Amino acid sequence: MKRLILLIFIFSFSHCSFDNKSGIWKNNEAVDQKKVNRFKDFETLYTEEKSFNKIIKPTNKLKILLDPIKITKKWPDEFFYESNNFGYENQNELIFKSKKLSGHRVNDKILFDGENIILGDNKGNITVYSVNEKKTIFKYNFYKKKFKKIKKKLSLAIENNIIYTADNLGYLYSIDYRKKKLLWAKDLKIPFRSNLKLVKNKIIVADQNNTFYVFNKFNGSQLKFVPTEETIIKNDFINSIVLYKNSFIYLNTFGSLYSINNQNLEINWFSNLKRSFDLNPTDLFFSNPVIAFKDKIILSTDPYLYVLNIYNGSIIFKLPITSIVEPIVSGKNLFIITKDNLLVGINIDSGTIIYSVDIEQEIADFLDSKNKSIDIKSLSLANNNLLVFLNNSYLVSFRKNGKIEDIKKLKEKLGTFPIFIDKSILFLNNKNRLVVLN
Repeated sequence: MKRLILLIFIFSFSHCSFDNKSGIWKNNEAVDQKKVNRFKDFETLYTEEKSFNKIIKPTNKLKILLDPIKITKKWPDEFFYESNNFGYENQNELIFKSKKLSGHRVNDKILFDGENIILGDNKGNITVYSVNEKKTIFKYNFYKKKFKKIKKKLSLAIENNIIYTADNLGYLYSIDYRKKKLLWAKDLKIPFRSNLKLVKNKIIVADQNNTFYVFNKFNGSQLKFVPTEETIIKNDFINSIVLYKNSFIYLNTFGSLYSINNQNLEINWFSNLKRSFDLNPTDLFFSNPVIAFKDKIILSTDPYLYVLNIYNGSIIFKLPITSIVEPIVSGKNLFIITKDNLLVGINIDSGTIIYSVDIEQEIADFLDSKNKSIDIKSLSLANNNLLVFLNNSYLVSFRKNGKIEDIKKLKEKLGTFPIFIDKSILFLNNKNRLVVLN
């Protein structure tokens, strides 16, 4: 009997290690099913080239120059990309935690105007929470009872105390949250399906039929619309819009990329990235949000990574590599994470892969533990380090050369994507409470 107990103890101990105790591998079986299903959609569509899946160790002589660290004070829209190397102390100290801000599912991206957090939820509630006053200063719901049972998808942008909102019902409206009143509202009757961009007197948005709209920011009147290719089948990808100098760069769900002049609103050029599919409107297209960086456009699609000339849309290089997170670009470097959980650094001038490391194996080596699966939430660049946020709220900090510097468990569980404000990170936890960590 004693021998049996001893064997059971040995067997149990052999399945425990520092990695299990640390919890970084926790819920490793519960991989984000949304990501898995997304890639299944494309398994039969792409057969030209095999996706990149190689380990390329960084050399000891590798020198990577990044853009200077920038301290951000505001986060005005969901695809905010003003800085690509945020200031962050990474002390993992809990500065503040609010009460619950919503009883419903909130948007996975929050905004910050310099004083207040702005968020939306699937009931259509828009909440403005003052970080200084530590209280909700405004809450608004635009929708009538007949829309009560419909889940809302709100796309938000903020400027000068005004929240601009486009939704999946076809409404576009603006609210002054200081004066606590609705300024104007328009019903287009076709669901919007993009982020919002604000520039001068204009609001830029696109609908689910891939029509590109320009509205007057002050009264909601329509200034211009540009019909583009429609898709029959809808997936999780939404239209993506960025502003670069005097042009809007617009990527639609069909896989076409447009450059539209900000002044006269005429098309500068356009390019389609689905040539290999005979432009079939039933084909699925997926991409991370489009990035405009210096003289380049960066598109991380499935299955290719494109770097294009921003002035004429010509392809500088194309690689058969897919990123599961929004890419990070800084200096002459592009950083992505593949669906095989490889952290990859790429030179954006030449397309040369400077390194590719297995995140799971690097974690296992750092912890001196067994290699198990992880579930990645996002990638950021802060204080010259690449920060890999995991869905179980661990933060893996890589040096820019692909070597792990530190692994920490955040004080609170991530609900929304984190934003970087004044050397701290802000996010809503899994109970919809605002968390501030330095």
